[in-house]
Amino acid sequence: MLTAYLNKMRGFKKSPPCVPLHEVFFSWLGALIGIGAVSYINYKLLDGTDLVMIVGSFGASAVLIYGVTQSPLAQPRNLVGGHFIAALVGVTMQMTMGDIRWLAGAMAVSLAIVAMQVTRTVHPPAGATAFIAVIGSQKIHNLGYLYAVIPVATGALIMLLVALVVNNLSSARRYPEYWL
Repeated sequence: MLTAYLNKMRGFKKSPPCVPLHEVFFSWLGALIGIGAVSYINYKLLDGTDLVMIVGSFGASAVLIYGVTQSPLAQPRNLVGGHFIAALVGVTMQMTMGDIRWLAGAMAVSLAIVAMQVTRTVHPPAGATAFIAVIGSQKIHNLGYLYAVIPVATGALIMLLVALVVNNLSSARRYPEYWL
């Protein structure tokens, strides 16, 4: 029984083939422009305010929406909906049990997964969005539920707009696969 269990961890498929260079180029271009746009807004337009435009989970979202465009996890519904829902869950956990950070963080991520599964908006980077709502700086905590709008939903929408433009520049790409 133990051997059968351990054998499941050996893997049973070959590694995927290398990504063609033209795909690599468009993945790079999309991530450069998408992350560049939200970062520019954060550092140039919102500097000196109490608002932020970037969260670390956007880096992982960039990998999906610019690098793995066909994945169900990279579609607009999942990108925007997953981040928004996870942010709401994370802020709620911060507000209700933030004094017990270890538990608030664990609850934020686990409940965000449940909420995304139930709403069909699973986007793995959004787990970090929920977690950041709990472990983030006081600046993040001060935003309260505004965190779900700015930076989370607004940043995701900016990255989505870039994905729509850049991913469709190549004749070999088509994005999105579906909207809803």
